[in-house]
Amino acid sequence: METKNCQNCKKGFVIEDEDFSFYEKMKVPPPTWCPDCRLQRRLAFRNERTFYKRPCELCGKDGISRFDPDKGIHNYCGECWWSDKWDPTSYGQDYDFSKPFFEQFGNLLKQVPQFNLITLYNTLVNSNFTNMNHYLKNCYYIFNADYDERCMYGEELEHCTDCVDVTMADGTELAYESLNCVKCYEIYYSVDCESSHDIWFSKNLVGCSNCFGCVNLRGQQYCIFNEKYSREDYLKKLKEFNLGSHSAVQEIKEETKKFWLKFPNKYMHGVQNLDSSGDYVYNSKYTKNSFIVTGAEHSKYCMWLIVKNNKDCYDFTQFGENNELVYESLCSGKNTFDIIGGINSIEGRQMRYAAYCYNNNSNLFGCISLRNQSYCILNKKYTKEEYEELVPKIIKQMNEMPYIDKKGRKYFYADFFPTEIAQFDYNETSAQEFFPLTKEEAFEKGYSWKEPRDRNYKITIKPEDLPDEIKDAPNDLLSAVIGCEHAGKCKEQCTTAFKIIEPELQFYKSHNLPLPHLCPNCRHYQRVLNRNPNKLWHRKCMCDKKHSHHTGNCEIEFETSYSPDRPEIVYCEKCYQQEVY
Repeated sequence: METKNCQNCKKGFVIEDEDFSFYEKMKVPPPTWCPDCRLQRRLAFRNERTFYKRPCELCGKDGISRFDPDKGIHNYCGECWWSDKWDPTSYGQDYDFSKPFFEQFGNLLKQVPQFNLITLYNTLVNSNFTNMNHYLKNCYYIFNADYDERCMYGEELEHCTDCVDVTMADGTELAYESLNCVKCYEIYYSVDCESSHDIWFSKNLVGCSNCFGCVNLRGQQYCIFNEKYSREDYLKKLKEFNLGSHSAVQEIKEETKKFWLKFPNKYMHGVQNLDSSGDYVYNSKYTKNSFIVTGAEHSKYCMWLIVKNNKDCYDFTQFGENNELVYESLCSGKNTFDIIGGINSIEGRQMRYAAYCYNNNSNLFGCISLRNQSYCILNKKYTKEEYEELVPKIIKQMNEMPYIDKKGRKYFYADFFPTEIAQFDYNETSAQEFFPLTKEEAFEKGYSWKEPRDRNYKITIKPEDLPDEIKDAPNDLLSAVIGCEHAGKCKEQCTTAFKIIEPELQFYKSHNLPLPHLCPNCRHYQRVLNRNPNKLWHRKCMCDKKHSHHTGNCEIEFETSYSPDRPEIVYCEKCYQQEVY
């Protein structure tokens, strides 16, 4: 073990023996940034939900793009980018050993066209206002999602139908304002539920139906705040809650959250794991400090690997699917091998610092927007012999002449890209969600910031003037510009105003759900408050009941994403199972 001080935040972090083994396998030096700062750096290159109206620079068609026109990034629509109408290798340039590598890559990033949205455009049906998706039909403003139909305002949705304002769902239908639901049907305002239907304001239910305000139930039905009712009494009581009223729903939310706090939580979300730590980890082994991961092995500091079979991966954020030896990469995957510094590196091998490179690439170094290419450096093609002779010289130069940013931070070989060359401003990116900053804090740390621009709309209705009950919502509400309740005074990428589209209004009316008072971005940020943070604390089980493995206070210790200052009761797995199952 070795303790280092982070070059960015100046705090100490530990590199363990297993980490050194991985770095030796990848032939890279140990990192000089701590895990949190490394994640923040990667997320600063991930613009999920900020769009701009921009025409394609090749065909001229109007559309939306991730890229601010003022950033100098060339923008192609998906159809043109994937076509044979242009050649990315025509932008190739010679390597200049008098300049740092990252400076040269940053210049190339502004020359090579990039696609407007990260989607497989030809798999989307009436779902153009989305990003980081494929195989969608009639979806609107959803992200990092696949195989969905008629979903709106969601994230991390897989095989879902008719879900609105939902995050982390799989195989779920008819859901609203819920998080981490699997194989559920008609579920509203709920968290961490599985194989359940007709659920309201509940947490951690499995195999349940017709439950309201419940927590930690298994195979139960017709329960309200964990109390059993007859079917007739349950349905009668349900009508008394006035679920179509916004004010009534806000009161119920507060009441149920207080009720949830009376019950224990397992120290982590996850099943079928072996010697693993983190949260929302499933079917993994020897995977440490990772979050929202399934099917990983011998991996560490990973997040959003929602497609299984990932082995020997470190600092790998988003996607997955049959990958091995991936380090410091973002939004990459699908049969990749031996990747460092990838951004949307898909189906490739032996690649270093490849961005938006797809389809059977191999042996790339510092390349952008290539497809089916090999032995390229800064998009210039080389012979195998020339490539293998030049790459070691570049690596040596990267360590001897590191890129130095305005804050004096040095970037060596195997470091992720400096945020100074990112295509996005800090508050446009996912970094703002997981590491929220004010404008002043961002500038102090050396990040750029997107200033609000004048918008060509006028708010026509304030949130407090919306009808309280959905039955009173007029049809002409579709033309209204509604002010967001946060009014831009938060750190939540607030759009200050929003509109309600026709399928959305129909959804609210048909399911008797009140109108929202927050813009979609603020609703997302509020919803993910129900998801534990990407951080671990060492704690002891809080159980003081008599169980088979202990009397008095339980002595089992663990790493958990529940911080010590949070009010929840946190149990080890043994105590939790005896209390819940």
